[in-house]
Amino acid sequence: MSNPETTEQSPRTNFIRRIIDQDIEAGKNGGKVATRFPPEPNGYLHIGHAKSICLNFEIAEDYHGHCNLRFDDTNPQKENIEFVEAIQNDVKWLGFDWGDEVLYASNYFDHLYGFAVELINKGLAYVCDQNAEEMRQSRGNLTTPGSDSPYRARSVEENLDLFERMSKGEFEDGSKVLRAKIDMASPNMNMRDPTLYRIRHGVIHHQTGSEWCLYPMYDFTHPISDALEGITHSLCTLEFEDHRPLYDWVLDNITIGAHPQQIEFSRLNLQYTVVSKRKLTQLVSEGHVHGWDDPRMPTIAGLRRRGFTPTSIRDFCDRIGISKADNSIDMGLLEDSIRDDLNINAARRMAVLNPLKVVITNYPEGEVEELSAPNHPQNEEMGRRVLPFGREVYIDRDDFMEVKPNKKFKRLVTDGEVRLRNSYIIRADEVIKDDAGEIIELRCSYDPETLGKNPADGRKVKGVIHWVSATHGIEAEVRLYDRLFNTPNPDKVEEGQTFLDNINPDSLVAIESCFIEPSLADAEVGRAFQFEREGYFCLDATPEGKPVWNRTVTLRDSWSNQ
Repeated sequence: MSNPETTEQSPRTNFIRRIIDQDIEAGKNGGKVATRFPPEPNGYLHIGHAKSICLNFEIAEDYHGHCNLRFDDTNPQKENIEFVEAIQNDVKWLGFDWGDEVLYASNYFDHLYGFAVELINKGLAYVCDQNAEEMRQSRGNLTTPGSDSPYRARSVEENLDLFERMSKGEFEDGSKVLRAKIDMASPNMNMRDPTLYRIRHGVIHHQTGSEWCLYPMYDFTHPISDALEGITHSLCTLEFEDHRPLYDWVLDNITIGAHPQQIEFSRLNLQYTVVSKRKLTQLVSEGHVHGWDDPRMPTIAGLRRRGFTPTSIRDFCDRIGISKADNSIDMGLLEDSIRDDLNINAARRMAVLNPLKVVITNYPEGEVEELSAPNHPQNEEMGRRVLPFGREVYIDRDDFMEVKPNKKFKRLVTDGEVRLRNSYIIRADEVIKDDAGEIIELRCSYDPETLGKNPADGRKVKGVIHWVSATHGIEAEVRLYDRLFNTPNPDKVEEGQTFLDNINPDSLVAIESCFIEPSLADAEVGRAFQFEREGYFCLDATPEGKPVWNRTVTLRDSWSNQ
């Protein structure tokens, strides 16, 4: 029986779940469901991987099955243990559990070698001496069939001997490969005698060390790894649809006790960013961003550092759904998911990003008052906090104008009044300027009878602004992160340009001297707060002396009309 999650009423219903339901009903695989998430450890996971992670682990969970975390570690030249550890951390952070054992394709290198020998013995694989360019030319193209390699007719005995000598390191990199013998005239280019093994000298594999100098290709490794692990449904993105005949060919021609079903779904294409591993690597290696976990990156580590939550990312993946249709997802949908989460769960605080000092001239010097403010306006269970209030406070410079610019301006003006949030009504009496004419201070007066008053008491002011005690506020750096690219499709460029020409120059604006509430002194790294009227921010794990707060997202979509 299928899990209730898979019924038509489930928000997660999709064509893959319907296939699984049919398989279970037909008794296929003994009613078992096993999936896997098989990342290459050659970079950090990104938001597109999150879609696959959620799909594979949630299907396994909903059908009472199991999902393996298996590293496709067959290219040690681009892989390292940093990526292995980062991927495990990301999957755990998203809330998924793969059990007691992390698996690696390298676990099966002995098995894979044995299956390659089996194919050679069956006359279905041969050692080819063509170099990369010769192989490319002989493969033909979509309209022209390929031509047989001059080494395709080698005997089984010769191929066995050469393949064994390849494994012992007798030949140089690129001098020989093992190819499948399928059909050089196939309309599917992947079936034109694809490479199964290549030689790699001088690399240290993060799991097997220097044991091997012969490494299997993905299209050979993946189906065999799936079968050895008893995977029932091998879920992958649409670019592997043309590889499915090769996936099946490998399993059909070796002696193995299982044949998983490969099913493809559309990959995640997110606007205003890139999810190509090659391009993300380029952004990092060329210094366009500050590492894989830069909060502007679409990596899970970057999103986490920016303040996104596992709940918001999983919600986003639910919202976009699973289909076979290629689509381009608006970045605003991801931002809506984190806003919806934080609007409910993030405590409120006040922070002044562009401080202007206010001296309240009729407030007693040296006196400090402890005011009470709710941590969340709609959730009393989140409690309250103390706001120290005294003679000097900071307000945001944008909240004062000497002359009211228009009727819509409801903040402080000369001779005008405004309420300090959770505090008193103040009046701007005098403007202090420096020699250059810049405003450096406001002299104000307050009404001590207005604490906690509301319009029903007869004292009405139209504006409410945030503030921080000048004496008790904590100086901090605030980093305003925005979308990394200034166009929805960064790859759409003029001739002679690259996606790098579309980088948004304002994707990071650092404000080095802000002031935040003293209650944030003990904030946990990564915990998000709403800075009232400014957006959602989280504390960064940075080595600087003063705290650094990253903006997760604005309070509303500032790109919606662009």
